[in-house]
Amino acid sequence: MYKIAKENLSALFQSIAENQELYLPVEVSGQVNFKAWTQDANVSLETLKTVKSPKDAFFPQSENLYTVQREGKKLSIEPQALKEQNFVVFGMKACDIQGVKVLDNVFLSDPIDSFYAARREHGTIVAMACHEPEESCFCKVFGIDCAEPAADVATWMVDGELYWKALTDKGEALTKAVESLLTEADGTDAEKLETEKTAIRAIVEKLPYSDLSLEGWNGDALTEKFNSPVWEELYKPCLACGTCTFVCPTCQCYDIKDYDTGHGVKRYRCWDSCMYSDFTMMAHGNNRTSQLQRFRQRFMHKLVYYPANNNGMYSCVGCGRCVEKCPASLNIVKVIKAFEKQGGDK
Repeated sequence: MYKIAKENLSALFQSIAENQELYLPVEVSGQVNFKAWTQDANVSLETLKTVKSPKDAFFPQSENLYTVQREGKKLSIEPQALKEQNFVVFGMKACDIQGVKVLDNVFLSDPIDSFYAARREHGTIVAMACHEPEESCFCKVFGIDCAEPAADVATWMVDGELYWKALTDKGEALTKAVESLLTEADGTDAEKLETEKTAIRAIVEKLPYSDLSLEGWNGDALTEKFNSPVWEELYKPCLACGTCTFVCPTCQCYDIKDYDTGHGVKRYRCWDSCMYSDFTMMAHGNNRTSQLQRFRQRFMHKLVYYPANNNGMYSCVGCGRCVEKCPASLNIVKVIKAFEKQGGDK
């Protein structure tokens, strides 16, 4: 294990960015999101949760697939090149790393998404433990330990020093590249780190949603939950704004569209939302014709459909972004509690 003083982090960032792209939490106009590092970037590692999750480092909000050029009556098709440049995502929290694992199950299963696979191959994740989890956090419910994030490199900020521990081959390679800036940690440092982990877990235990029960939510609960009358009351305040899906670390739905450039076409894909009335709209219409059906789909997928197809893994990581951002307070915690209170099928 290594360490580096907080005041030397700029040198660390510069060293990483010399040979590969670096993305980390950056504040712009009062909002913190993962962005490319620059010399004048207002880096904010203290921010617990960025507004959006960093999933778009691997699954961008919008990306070109191919370009069609027209010259007279001749058309030529040029596929978009796959990611070839190595990059580092620095400061991801344990919940967002679990979100990437959820995406892996979707995009790296047959048929493999080559765009996503290329980014995963070239990306290195440096995780950062959560120093002070917030009231909206409930990652513990899904078995996530925010004091011990599992990525290529795990880091902790304690008393003005960043502790650094490589966990994978990618992590070892990155550590070797910046080793001259790091200092070997000793036994005293190990004690400090264990104290920090204990303090983090103690905070988690006191959070209001830490004891949220997932009893009755699994891949076998399809009929019971799908037909429950609870949905008829829950969905009504929903505005269908899609905010929940755009801040979520695990939502993977996308649309594919064409853009007329005037001399050809660019085909691209962009994030979509199951909360929109035109989601999966086809020539025959839409198989979910009401907001109740769309609202139900979102939470059934997170808590029933996904675990049914992924060995019990839930498609929620307890990051709490939907708890904070939904303008109608219709988040996944409220859904789980509503079913727990009313028995779900009564």
